Amino acid sequence: MMKKWKKTALGLVSTSALFLAACGGGNTGDQNADKDTNGSGETANNFDGETLKVSIDPMYADYINDLAPKFEKETGATIELEERDMFETLEALPLDGPAGLSPDVMLSPYDRIGGLGMQGHLAEYTLPDDGRYDEIDQQQVMINDKIYGAPFVIESMVLYYNEDLIDKAPATFDELEALTKDEQFAFGSEKDKSVAFLANWVDFYNSYGLLNGFGGYVFGEKGTDPSDVGLNTPDAVKGIEYATHWFKDIWPKGMLDATSAGNFIDDQFTTGKAGAVINGPWAASNYAKSDINVAVSTVPTLPNGEEYQPFAGGKGWVVSEYAQNVDLGKAFLDFVTNEDNMQVLYNDFTNEVPANQMVRKSIIDADEDDLAMAVINQYNVSSPMPNIPEMAEVWVGAETMMFDAGSGNKSPKDSADDSVKVIKDNIDQKY
Repeated sequence: MMKKWKKTALGLVSTSALFLAACGGGNTGDQNADKDTNGSGETANNFDGETLKVSIDPMYADYINDLAPKFEKETGATIELEERDMFETLEALPLDGPAGLSPDVMLSPYDRIGGLGMQGHLAEYTLPDDGRYDEIDQQQVMINDKIYGAPFVIESMVLYYNEDLIDKAPATFDELEALTKDEQFAFGSEKDKSVAFLANWVDFYNSYGLLNGFGGYVFGEKGTDPSDVGLNTPDAVKGIEYATHWFKDIWPKGMLDATSAGNFIDDQFTTGKAGAVINGPWAASNYAKSDINVAVSTVPTLPNGEEYQPFAGGKGWVVSEYAQNVDLGKAFLDFVTNEDNMQVLYNDFTNEVPANQMVRKSIIDADEDDLAMAVINQYNVSSPMPNIPEMAEVWVGAETMMFDAGSGNKSPKDSADDSVKVIKDNIDQKY
């Protein structure tokens, strides 16, 4: 059983980002206002009478309300809180910003920050130098060597397993495949099929950890070169071939249904039929409500000996370029992501893992929260999702790649080649 299982539901990071049309202009705010840049996370009391408009999803309202008095005392400013869906706020920014209607600071999935920054909607930001972030964290909020946000929370795919059916966490995919020989995991009318292990690989967000682990990649130069699409390299094709083996030889037919595979997996797991599944931390709340004895670990190593390498997801705070006082917004980013306030988020409000490295270390050292530790360890071997606008075309191009190969409609190589062609053609036409 998990050592610690918080019940707060989580929101899913965008897996099909809609990148916004660029709008020019912006108010850089009071450039004479000083803010602390020594990495302490403390803010100077030099914003007397200023108002900071903060927009957050309702799930964070209690958290920000808890921190607001301290920030207001330290800065002399007043926080005006708006509860609004994160994606609605981001999509409205290009129009609301120039009209003076947008918030000053807001949250954004990492995959949206680069595009919004390039389009001129976000203010540049300097990350504190107190060790709260590492290179992966920095990459999440950086594009063209410019930083446009402060990492806030992280997430990654992990392995959930039923301790009543599996004694310990499988260490390799070979062990997962061995479980499929166990008759207890035979699937109903398809007796030759098994639900010992399930993963929603018809969804590209879920299958990327497999392709990446085999050596495939989205874009070259750490996700910044859209002219180099690496989803049909020989290594990537090996990953698709391995997935095809599961679809054709092991899994029930329902695993190929892109619209219902996720629900099928959850149903098989929560009713005690499936032994192990790959899913994200957002599934934890639902699994905790079931009657099964759930445990969690990092995803087992692949047959080639490499780690499963999914997208490193999460959310970051950003400052609008149209803010009345950009420096006040930056002071808030320093404050909300410091060690103390990230520890408060983790301890008292959500079961998300803070991006702050010091808090992540404290979680590992405490050895009490298996879910958080699995997310941290898996995130450390994951790949930041490319945050350039061209990423939008990848979701479209790769949408049917696994289905085409797994169903036998195309060979793994043809499926990969066709998907990459769609991606490249769309990029050439639109960018």
